[in-house]
Amino acid sequence: MNQVIRIPMPLGQVDMRRKELIMLLLISPDSVEEALDCVKAAEHLDIVDVKKPDEGSLGANFPWVIREIRHAVPADKPVSATVGDVPYKPGTVAQAALGAVVSGATYIKVGLYGCTTPDQGIEVMRAVVRAVKDHRPDALVVASGYADAYRIGCVNPLALPDIAARSGADAAMLDTAIKDGTRLFDHVPPEVCAEFVRLAHASGLLAALAGSITQADLGPLTRMGTDIVGVRGAVCEGGDRNTGRIQPHLVAAFRAEMDRHAREHAVGVPAVN
Repeated sequence: MNQVIRIPMPLGQVDMRRKELIMLLLISPDSVEEALDCVKAAEHLDIVDVKKPDEGSLGANFPWVIREIRHAVPADKPVSATVGDVPYKPGTVAQAALGAVVSGATYIKVGLYGCTTPDQGIEVMRAVVRAVKDHRPDALVVASGYADAYRIGCVNPLALPDIAARSGADAAMLDTAIKDGTRLFDHVPPEVCAEFVRLAHASGLLAALAGSITQADLGPLTRMGTDIVGVRGAVCEGGDRNTGRIQPHLVAAFRAEMDRHAREHAVGVPAVN
């Protein structure tokens, strides 16, 4: 069987023009032990993301956990870290972001949970970008919003690409804030997600999507040109992001389905879920 060749994105040298359709797989372990399970499936994933699910959708883990996971993961695999579902406190968030990059993360994700206007989001993200890039210019900063923003009162999902672009961030992301079994497309339908991706690409940004994504979602995610898909529950035992543990064989299966959709899309044949 032909395989889809994935070339990891060099930090700071991402081709934003999308000449090829390459969707990267981001997996989120919540401990060093789970990161070691990711190492067993390293050939099937692209980014190891450090978070703490019991502290929120983008819950921040401890600096020493980021550092230990960075040491455990192969050097050619970027490590991402969330800095939390953050309040509108630019100084606090900037300092947290600096802590993440100093600890070894090269993708820094910020959940703009407490920002109710685009201007607040831009103020927070500009502080983060300065803190991170002053320390490591080639690190990638991700401004993350929430598909279910209407449930928590934060900025509209379609405002995120502009917030990211105006603050100097590298990527815009959508996730879900409340993990109650609902999924990304339950709150933002595929056509709206496609507009999110289009706006991100128009601003020269990467577009990342997450939120209880399953293999059934990979068709539309591929067709709309998503750059990074983030998962946890889909590769955990029992499909449970909180009580299940990441399983290497589920990572491999998810990657295989991603590659199938990429092959089918490349030749213009719809993949059947």
